[in-house]
Amino acid sequence: MAVTKVKTVFACQTCGYQSPKWLGRCPECEAWNTLVEEVLEQASASPRPVVKSALPQRLDEIVSFEQPRLATGIGELDRVLGGGLVPGSVILLGGEPGIGKSTLLLWALSRLTTRGVPVLYVTGEESLQQVKLRAERLGVAAAQCYVVSETNVEAIQQLCEELRPRVAVVDSIQVLSWAALTSSPGSVTQVRECAAQLIRVAKARELALLLVGHITKDGTLAGPKVVEHLVDAVLTFEGEPHAGFRLLRASKNRFGSTAEIGVFQMGSTGLEEVANPSAYFLAERAPQNPGAIVTATLEGSRPLLVEIQALVTPTSFGIPRRRTSGVDPQRVDLILAVLEQRTGLTGLGSHDIFVSASGGLRVFEPAADLAIALAIASSLKGRPLSARDVALGEVGLTGEIRSILGVERRLQEAQRLGFQRCVLGRQSARAVRPNGLELLAVETIREALQHVGG
Repeated sequence: MAVTKVKTVFACQTCGYQSPKWLGRCPECEAWNTLVEEVLEQASASPRPVVKSALPQRLDEIVSFEQPRLATGIGELDRVLGGGLVPGSVILLGGEPGIGKSTLLLWALSRLTTRGVPVLYVTGEESLQQVKLRAERLGVAAAQCYVVSETNVEAIQQLCEELRPRVAVVDSIQVLSWAALTSSPGSVTQVRECAAQLIRVAKARELALLLVGHITKDGTLAGPKVVEHLVDAVLTFEGEPHAGFRLLRASKNRFGSTAEIGVFQMGSTGLEEVANPSAYFLAERAPQNPGAIVTATLEGSRPLLVEIQALVTPTSFGIPRRRTSGVDPQRVDLILAVLEQRTGLTGLGSHDIFVSASGGLRVFEPAADLAIALAIASSLKGRPLSARDVALGEVGLTGEIRSILGVERRLQEAQRLGFQRCVLGRQSARAVRPNGLELLAVETIREALQHVGG
C-alpha cells in the first residue's frame, strides 16, 4: 500500500524563492514577510517510473527552417514582435492597470479575424458583457473571435483542443488556477504551474499564445521570474498617466530584437498607431525659448526626435535642487560637473536645475549628453538656441564630444522633419555624409558653446 504525504514549501510572493521553512526575510530579493506556505503536491511514496531521455543529435544533422510569422495587422505591434506572431510562441504582456493591455490585444484579435484566422479570447477578470462593450467601443466586429470567461486552466486547455484557434489570449495569468494545487490563484506555485500547462498546449498545437501579466508597484512583472524564462517574449506596455501616448517595449524576444518600440496614442475610440512619432513628440514645441534644443535618440532601428528642456533658476534654499524627468539623473550630474570644470561656466552651484525630455519619453542614452549641456547653458545665460538645430554626442569627463552609433539614421530623421543643422562630435561628422544637412563638428563642449551660442 502506497503511503501519501503532503509536500509543502514556503514560497516568496515577489521573486518565487522557495524555502523548506518560514523566513521573515527572503534571501533572494530581501523583501520582508513575503514567504507564504503552499502545498505543492500530494506525493506518493511509491517509486516513480524511469523516464527514458531523448537521443542527442549532432548540430550539423539538425534540420533548420524559418518559421512563418502571422502578422497581426498592427504595424507597431508587429515591429516589436519582430514581424508578427510565430506559431507555437508564448508572449507575456505586462503593464499598469488601465494602460490598455486588453484593448491592444482585442484590437489585434479583431485584425486577425478579418483575414479568417480563428482566435480565442479568455478573460478571467471581466464578464462577457464587459468584453462586448469594449469591442463595440473599438468598432470590432469579429465573427471568428471566440470569447469565454474562465479561470480553470484545465478547461482552457480543453477549449484549445476543441476550437483549435491559431491565436489565443489569456487575460490574465494571475487569476488562473489548477485543480491539482491547493494554493490560491495568483500565488507563485499557481502562476508557475498554470503558465507551464498552457505553454505545453501552445507548443503541441502550434498555437500563438499571449498571456497578460500584472505588474508590481515598482513596475516589474508580478509572479515568479521563472515565468519570464518559460515564455518566448516579454513585452511591457507603458506610458505616463498624464500623457496621451503609450510605448510597447520588449525586454526579451527569442524571435526578434529587444531594442524596438511601438508607439500608440489613446484616442476617443481606443488605441491608435503613431506612424510619425518624432513629429508627435515635437508637435507642441515653443521655439526661441532659452533652455530647449532637439536631440535624436535611437530606439532599436527607429530614430526619434525629442526636445530636451532645462530650467536654471536661483535657489531659494540652502541646498540647490536637481530634478530630472525622462533623462538619467546621474548623467545630468556628470554633465554639470563637466560644464563647471571644463568650460568655465560659473553659478551652477547656486541654482536649482530641472531637466526633462518633453512629451514623457525616456531618453537614457549618452547621445543626448550634448543636448542636455547646451540646454542647461542656454537657460543659465538666458540665450535661446536655434530652433533648427539638433545636438548629438556623448560628453566625456575631460569635456570631449565622443562619437555615437547610428548617426546617419538620426541625421536622416532630422532632415526629414525640416532641421537644417546638426551639432555633433568631429569623429561622428567624419564618418557620415551631410546629405543636405549642415554639420557643425566640434571636439569639446567648450567649442560647442562658442559656436552654438549657449
